[in-house]
Amino acid sequence: MKPGIYYVGDLCYVLHDEWDEFCNLTINGMSLLSGEFNLKDGRRFASYCTQYGDGTYKDYQGREYGVDAGLIGCILLSDIDLSNDENFIRCGNIVEFSGDFNTSESEGKITFGNVVIDTAADYNEEEDNE
Repeated sequence: MKPGIYYVGDLCYVLHDEWDEFCNLTINGMSLLSGEFNLKDGRRFASYCTQYGDGTYKDYQGREYGVDAGLIGCILLSDIDLSNDENFIRCGNIVEFSGDFNTSESEGKITFGNVVIDTAADYNEEEDNE
């Protein structure tokens, strides 16, 4: 991905107008696809499935990510329509990447450059429901 200021979090919170297109790109039958994608207007995003679906996850810096769509992704903050009241960024985090960065997922660890969110570590569904 290119350098810039990104929203990192569940993309369902920030892509309301684009949600149908998002789903068409990232759902194949009964499977949710992970990786990097482009919307038809050229905006690029990355999206990866969490190990345990919805909940709250932390990155290695202790920042929290609320998840309602079973995924965590990233998209340039400037590519989000913040004038749309349905789009809100408070369930994720704003992160600046100074250079090109890679995105990936392996064994529940979702990585966006130097941001690593371990969605497989110490997950407790009962704790999340409290």
